[in-house]
This record gives sequence, C-alpha cells and structure tokens, in this order.
Amino acid sequence: MGRSGGRGKSNHVGGALGSLANFHAERGPGMPIISRLDNLRRVLVGSPLPTSAQHEERFNNAEALAILSSDALSSVAYATQEIVLVLGMAGSAALGLTLPITGLIIGLMLIVATSYRQTIKAYPLGGGSYRVSQDNLGKIPGLVAGASLSIDYVLTVAVSVAAGIAALTSYFPGLDTYRVPLCLVAVLLVMVANLRGVSSSAKLLSFPTYLFMGVVVMMLVAGAVKFLGGTLPTIGPGEQSRLLAPTLEAEGGQLMAIGPVLLMRAFSSGCAALTGIEAISDSVAAFQPVEWRNARKVLTVMVLLLATMFGGISALAHHTGIVYAENGPTLLYQLGQLIFGNGVLLAVLQLATLLILLLAANTAYADFPRLAAFLAQDGFLPRQLASLGDRLVFSNGIFALSGCAALLLVIFNASVTRLIPLYAVGVFISFTLSQAGMVVHWWKEQGQGWLGKALVNGIGAAITAVVGLVLLYSKFTYGAWLVLVAIPLLITLFLRIRNHYDYVARRLRMSADKLLKLPDPPVSGGMPTVVLVGQLHRGSFEAIRFARTVASDLVALHVDLGGDRTKAFIEQWERQVPGVRLVVLDSPYRSLVDPVVDFVKQFELDHRKDRNRFCMIVLPVFVTQHRWENLLHNQSTILLRQALREQGTRVVTTVGFYL
Repeated sequence: MGRSGGRGKSNHVGGALGSLANFHAERGPGMPIISRLDNLRRVLVGSPLPTSAQHEERFNNAEALAILSSDALSSVAYATQEIVLVLGMAGSAALGLTLPITGLIIGLMLIVATSYRQTIKAYPLGGGSYRVSQDNLGKIPGLVAGASLSIDYVLTVAVSVAAGIAALTSYFPGLDTYRVPLCLVAVLLVMVANLRGVSSSAKLLSFPTYLFMGVVVMMLVAGAVKFLGGTLPTIGPGEQSRLLAPTLEAEGGQLMAIGPVLLMRAFSSGCAALTGIEAISDSVAAFQPVEWRNARKVLTVMVLLLATMFGGISALAHHTGIVYAENGPTLLYQLGQLIFGNGVLLAVLQLATLLILLLAANTAYADFPRLAAFLAQDGFLPRQLASLGDRLVFSNGIFALSGCAALLLVIFNASVTRLIPLYAVGVFISFTLSQAGMVVHWWKEQGQGWLGKALVNGIGAAITAVVGLVLLYSKFTYGAWLVLVAIPLLITLFLRIRNHYDYVARRLRMSADKLLKLPDPPVSGGMPTVVLVGQLHRGSFEAIRFARTVASDLVALHVDLGGDRTKAFIEQWERQVPGVRLVVLDSPYRSLVDPVVDFVKQFELDHRKDRNRFCMIVLPVFVTQHRWENLLHNQSTILLRQALREQGTRVVTTVGFYL
C-alpha cells in the first residue's frame, strides 16, 4: 500500500495531533471520495516517496543552474524592455541612455553576487535573507526580510507567467483576449510540475533554460555579426516617434523631461534583472555535497551569463533603435524578427522565451516553500507549511504560492507593466538586510580575514539600500506603496500567529518528569479504546484521562513521522504514564492517516466479538477562542476522523481542550 503525507513533527504545539498531513487511502468502494482524489493525485504528481529518499532529491550543478537561476536569467526577456518603455516617455532622444543604465545595473549585479557568495559559505544550510537577518539583526529585521521575500516570490510567479504569456500573444495576437485564463492555466501546470518533487521537476524543467540561453546567445552573435557587417536593420528617429505615440498618449500626450525622475524610474524598472540572484543562497541545502561550494559555482556562472545576455540585448536594442509599447509585441520578439526574420528561429526564440518565463516562476516554487517552512518552524506561519508532502516537497507552501500568484494575475489583468512597479522593492529590502546581517556576522566571528569580508558585505548593504530607496521613490505612485503596506501587514500576521502559538505552549505546558495520576478504569463493562497521542501535554492528557474512564482495554497510539523526537517521547511516556500501553507506529511515508487507519482496522477485528460490541477511537482536539485560529489547529484530526468514518469505524470521539 502506498503512503503519503506531510512530514514534520508528529505533534506540535499548534495541533492536538500534528501538522496537516497529505494522506493516501485506498480502501475499496467504502471510500469513494478519498480513493478518487488519491488516484487523481497519483496520476498528476506520482507515487509517494519515502523519507529515506530525501538525500536523493538534490540538484546537481546543471539542474541547479536551470531551476534556481531561471528567474534571474529569464529577466533579460523584459528588463531591457522596461527600461526602453520608460525612456520612451521622453521621446526617441532618451533611448540613447539605455546602455548607461544597463551598465549601472550590471555593476550592481556583480556587487550583490559577490556579497551572496560570502553568505552561501557562512550559511551552508540555506535560509537566505530571513535566517541571516534574524540571527544577526534580531527578530523584527528577520521578519521584514521574510515578508519582503515572500511578497517578491509571489510577484516572481505573477510577473514571469504574465511575461511568458505575453511572448505567446506576441506571436499569436489573437490569443491576447485570453491572457488571464492562459496565465491561470500556466500557474496550474507549474504547480503540478513542482508537486512532483525535486528530481522529477528538474528533469522536466531543465531543458527550457538551456534552450533559452542557446537561442539568445545565437541571436546576440548573429546580431553582432550583422552589426559589424553593416547589415543590422535600424529604426530611424521619425519611425521611433511614430511608434512611441501610443505610449505618450497614455501618459497625457506630453514628453517627460530627461531628468533624475525619469532616469531613476528607468533604472528601477531595469533592476528587475537582479531579482532571483538571492535564490541560490536560499536553497544551498538543495545542492549535492559539498553544498556551499557547488552553490557558489552555480551563482558565479549564473551572474556571468545574466550580465552577458542582459548587456547584449540592451546593446542590440540601442543599435537597432527598437521601441516598446505596453501590451504590444515584446522587445525580444522585435529583436528576433529583425535578426532572424520570420522563420523557424524566431518561433524557437518565442517558444524558448515562453518556456523559461514559465520556468522562472519555478525558482519561486523552489524557494518560497522553503522560506515558508523556516517561518513555520519558528512559529510565525501555520505549522502545516513545514510539512513535507508525498514527493518530499513542501506541498502546502506550493499551494499557497499558486493561490496568491493567481489572485495577483486576476487583479492586475496579467499585465507585466502593471506588475513590474511592485516588483524588486521587496528584493532590495531583503538584499540590504541580508548584507547588513553579514557585516554583524563577521564582526561577531572575527575570524581570519573578517575585516575584508565585512567590508564587501558593508559596501553591498550600502549600495542596495540606496538602490532600494531609489526604487521606492521612483515606483511609489505606480504601485510600490502597496508593497510598503503589505510588509507591515504580513509582519503583524507573523507576530499574531507566533503569539498564539506561544500562548498555546504555555497552556499546554506541564512537568515532563512527574508521574501523572490517572482515574481508575471501569470496574466492569467498558469498551476497547484507542487514544491517539502525538505529544504528552495537558491537551493530550485530558484525552488519556477520558479514555481511561471508559476503556476495558486501552491502547495509546503514537505515529513516528520521522525526526529524532520519538525516543524522547517514549522515555517521557514510561516516566509519566507507565500504566497505559503505548504502541508506536513507523510511518516511512510521513503519513499520519494510513498507519492509524490500518492499526484501528486490525484493533477492531481483534476486539469486535459481535455486532453489539463497539470499539472507540479517541482523538484530542483544541477548542480555540477565535474562529481564525482553527486554521492553525486540528487539520490532521479532521482528515483522520473522515478516514476512520469512511473505512467503517463506528465510534470516533473527540476530547476538546479549551485554549
């Protein structure tokens, strides 16, 4: 029988039984709903993987470059385009500033990458800006970094998918009216691909990155050859002005002055090219050993490729004089048309662009669930987000990311230009906090060469802080204010959840060494009873006490979902509740439901003498003060109760502990 489920603690302070488990049940005709859902999941994401296979779910360097660098590399499809769009508001004369702005962004890119190389070695388990900021700057800066990155990862999916579908509608203009539905379908496909697991998704999704790199480099080389040979087509100032007319009309019909405001806005739009650089530092643990060394190699290769492609596309745009209008043919498509013509290579370029932009969303799918898991482990998000699913990925984080990105695509009508102003602000906030945290890290450590390392990170922090302020100023009225509102709201949510978990921990706390006094069992009668226990605390003890008063034969059941807590739990049980038999079930597939349902089925067969003899299953639950707190508790209980009822267990009762 296959297994599934969320990994994590069998029990946590936020739930009577444990974290939300994805569950598999194949029990025949008695469970039609569960069986159908399970069969569908098997078809879409594959069979569950055992926890022992986790070490095999790692990226080699080629796969890591494709998966973790796709966000950064794909940004060349729209970074130059957004610079040209903003400069075009000042007329064709301003387009000559495309190259200087690109050069500044590439310089910034190299500084940030150098800083992150140091972060990767100092934090080989990953965690990125959130962990670095929290460890070195404190809780609130860590949460600011966590909130900023969370927002940016959602925007990464939305912007990448919108840009990918824009590439498709550039080639097939008739599809433009279906832009939003196509984006939602794309999000669904990327979500399913990531639910299949690291190895499966890496094999499936690596090809588009290398295809895109190959065809863009081919375009750059062909463009350089045509330029040197004097055959590169160009667009004159008069034609540029005609093409820019729709953009100017949308801005009120008047040219903007070529001044600091315009230049800052163009620079901030082009800084979208830097998004994704932090992805590798967030996922160091996903690399094959030696993790930090391989991560640094991939980061170096990624930045060199990114600088080459970004600089090359900007150079070609400058020399050809191409302009871009919102929701018109993309700049990359126009370049491809000039250089490749309307043949097969142009179609390959558009296909590769579509695929890598969709794959760029995959970088967020690789990193957001990990970040959410770190926050959940620290009690700032629901504990379910720390649970590994069927395919050894953080399935709940993948679902959350997909839902948020889909909502943004609907709200902003899948417009890249409308989404871009929200983009990158969060990235530079996290960049700055991460680099400042590393300065404190080196100062605390004061190992060999610490001053030079601190200087590198200090320069990185100062520059990214200035750029972040520029981004905020230039994009504020275009939507960046939404990010400034969202970050404190998210931090408030994080703290509210943490305060709740801390309160629950205080309510549940009891001595871990004292022998617990149980009521006497019934003198006669009673029912064979199983009580499920994840952790031994006041909530589960209430359920044990109740079960003792009604049980003729009482068994406490504990499921080992992995980790190192089971041994300590058994020792605590023997100290505190030696009078109740404890059965511990292994769950190699991290499922809470499957082992319990199997055990209960056999328990009932062993004890049900006739139709009039019942067995009872007791499940501890939390009764919360506020309805929203239910989202933080009892999810496993709900699934388990449903599975037990559907497999034929007649008496399933819950014992509430009032929080």
